[in-house]
Amino acid sequence: MLYKTATVIMNLKRTFGAILTVLGIIGLIYTGVDIINHHGQTTTLVVVGIISLLFFFTGISLVRNTKDEA
Repeated sequence: MLYKTATVIMNLKRTFGAILTVLGIIGLIYTGVDIINHHGQTTTLVVVGIISLLFFFTGISLVRNTKDEA
């Protein structure tokens, strides 16, 4: 029973990592497009860009560091 719970938690971490990575990529694309088109305030773009980088690298870290126990 404990083994099954650990496997579910590991899969949940990988899924959450994938979601964070995708959100980070979307945020970085949004920031890049707004910088190129000169839309949006500079402060807003900096904040969105930093949060997107945090999401992206946290998601990658979760996916890489979670051991696969099948």
